[in-house]
Amino acid sequence: MLQRQQGSGSAVQHGYRSDIDGLRAVAVLSVVIFHAFPTWLPGGLVGVDIFFVISGYLISGHILQQLHDDRFSIFDFYSRRIRRIFPALIAVLLFCLCVGWIALSAADNRELGEHVAGGAGFVANLLFWFEIGSQKDGGISNPLLHLWSLGVEEQFYIVWPLAAWIAWRRGMNVIKTIAVVALVSMIANLVIVYLDRTTAFYLPITRFWELLAGAALAELERSRGNLSKPAANAAAISGIVLLVLSFALIREKQAFPGIIAAAPVLGAVLVIAAGRTAFLKQAIFSNPIAIAVGLISYPLYLWHWPLLSFGYIVEKDTPALSVRIGLLAAGFALAALTYLLIEKPIRFGRFRKSAVAVPLFAVMTAIGVAGYWVAERDGLPGSSVRRDMAQIGPVLQKDGRHATRDGSPL
Repeated sequence: MLQRQQGSGSAVQHGYRSDIDGLRAVAVLSVVIFHAFPTWLPGGLVGVDIFFVISGYLISGHILQQLHDDRFSIFDFYSRRIRRIFPALIAVLLFCLCVGWIALSAADNRELGEHVAGGAGFVANLLFWFEIGSQKDGGISNPLLHLWSLGVEEQFYIVWPLAAWIAWRRGMNVIKTIAVVALVSMIANLVIVYLDRTTAFYLPITRFWELLAGAALAELERSRGNLSKPAANAAAISGIVLLVLSFALIREKQAFPGIIAAAPVLGAVLVIAAGRTAFLKQAIFSNPIAIAVGLISYPLYLWHWPLLSFGYIVEKDTPALSVRIGLLAAGFALAALTYLLIEKPIRFGRFRKSAVAVPLFAVMTAIGVAGYWVAERDGLPGSSVRRDMAQIGPVLQKDGRHATRDGSPL
């Protein structure tokens, strides 16, 4: 059974927050359901925005508290980020390279190699932005499309810790600094989403305000304390209502993020601000099932989309309902195994040392180079056979020879 580790996903000023693991569960399940069964939860895409708020709150809480205690270290910060992000991502990228060699043509393998390199370098969002217009099937045939959000998040953490340190050292008001930067990001979001929705979706500048919303809450709690019980209950109810409305009313075709993204962002902020014991939160966010899903939310997010995407590629269409359910079950199993066998030993076990960040960084670099190598060499060796069969198939079908009943080559 999954067990939380002390300090897992915790804000410095609060200790472990089981309700935040529960909120993670809501976020990841909304994304998973939206990807596998889009008509069931049309607004499930906002789960990523909830993740951004949670990340901004927890990680900024650590940064700001350590700055206040005069013990912040850039090296320690990035060491923790590497131990948190790299292990599960390495497993998924290696899986995609292996399955791609088996299931994809040379041309698709070349494209997958580019995406592996982009994912390993945390620039997947920028890569997909450059590929606007060339994505086929709405991106479902891209097994690593979901890494755009990881790119946005890590690009934020390239600039934010240093910016917070500079602001702190110069005696600047942290809340005002966050507010100004968030306002610039929000204005960019509103302008760019009006000009080009897809560009606004992928660019980091249009998303930074979401992470900064969580950062602002972390600093307010650090400097001013928590809400009173009546205010916390009101915040919890209001936040839950905003999240439910977001899931129910927001649609993929709308101008997003845009102004409508403020609803799930504010909802997540209010739910977190309500604390761990507010009305409704114990039942919704702190029950054992929600906590267990929250603990595996990161590897589950990483695993679910490649499985669905490869299922689509193999079937050459949206897989049957039973197949999608089976793929998601496999995703949950892989996520649990990744958490228990990879994440926990590295983050909480005997490997929990800053020194482990160096080999992890080296492995991720090697994977990025491997992806680039695959892209430069027109796919992995052997994938050309599948490319040739894909070219021969239509000819055989035209001649009426060696074709199955549905017209596909044998």
